[in-house]
Amino acid sequence: MKQDTLRAREQRTGWLLVIPALLLLLLVYAYPILRAFGLSLFSQNLGTQLQPEFAGLANYSRMIADGRFWQSIGNTAIFTFSALILELVLGMGIALVLNQTFRGKGLVRTIAILPWALPTAIMALAWTWIFNDQYGILNDILLRLGWIETGINWLGNPTLAMVATIVADVWKTTSFVSILLLAGLQSIPQDLYEAHAIEGATPWQSFRQITLPLIMPQITIAALFRFAQSFGIFDLIQVMTEGGPAGATEMVSLYIYATVRRYLDFGYGAALVVVTFLILIVVVALAAYLIAKLRRSTGVET
Repeated sequence: MKQDTLRAREQRTGWLLVIPALLLLLLVYAYPILRAFGLSLFSQNLGTQLQPEFAGLANYSRMIADGRFWQSIGNTAIFTFSALILELVLGMGIALVLNQTFRGKGLVRTIAILPWALPTAIMALAWTWIFNDQYGILNDILLRLGWIETGINWLGNPTLAMVATIVADVWKTTSFVSILLLAGLQSIPQDLYEAHAIEGATPWQSFRQITLPLIMPQITIAALFRFAQSFGIFDLIQVMTEGGPAGATEMVSLYIYATVRRYLDFGYGAALVVVTFLILIVVVALAAYLIAKLRRSTGVET
C-alpha cells in the first residue's frame, strides 16, 4: 500500500514537471497548425481579393490535381531518404573511427563537428561555387585528371542538381549523426567485446550482435531527427538551386513559400502546410513503429 502511494506521488510529480513542457509544445506547434487549418478553409489570394471567403475543402480538392505539389513531394522524398541513408552509413563509419584510441583524438572529434556548426546558407553558397560549371573546383579537378573533356553543368541538369544538393546536405549533417552515434558507442562496455572475441566472434559479428542493438536508441533519434529536418529543408535548396532547374529540386517547403510569398495565396498555402504536416507525422509515426519493432526483435527495450 505504501509503495502504491509512493508511486502515485511520483507520477503526480512527474506530470507536474511535464505539463509546462507540454503547454509550450502546444503553444509552439499545435496552435500554428490549428491556425493554418482554419485559414485553409478560406479562399484568400491578396492578388485578386482583399477579404477571405469561406471555401470549405476546396483548397484540398485543388491540391489533388496540383501536379507541382506532387512533384515537390516526390523531390522531397528522394532528397530526404537519399540523404538520410547516406548520413546514417557514413555517420556510423566516422563514429567507429572516432571511437578508437589514437593520438589527437580530441582534436579530430572537434574538427569532425565543424561542418554541422557552419551556417547552412554560407555552406550552401560555397557548394554552389564548387559545383559551378565554369569556375568550380570540382570541374577543374576532373579536367586536370582527364576524366572529363568539358565542364559539367552540375546545377543546370535536373538529375545532377539533385545529386549536388544531396552531397551538400550529407557533407554538412553527417558530422551531427556521427556525434550522436559516437555517444552511443562510448556507452557500450568494452568487456562485452572482449568476451565476444574470446568466444571466437569476428569484428563483423561483434558489430552486428553487440554494437547495432545497443546503439539502436541513438540510431532512432538520429534517423527521426534528420528525417524531419530533411523533409523541411529550405535554406540549402534556396541558395543552391532555388528549386531549379525546371522544378527538379523544388522541395515542398519552397513550393509553400512561393505560394504564400510570391503568389499571395494564403488559403491554399495554409492547406499545403496542413497536408505536409500530416504526411510528416504519418511517416515519422510509421518509422518509429518499425524501428521500435526492430528493437524489440533484437532484444533491446524501447
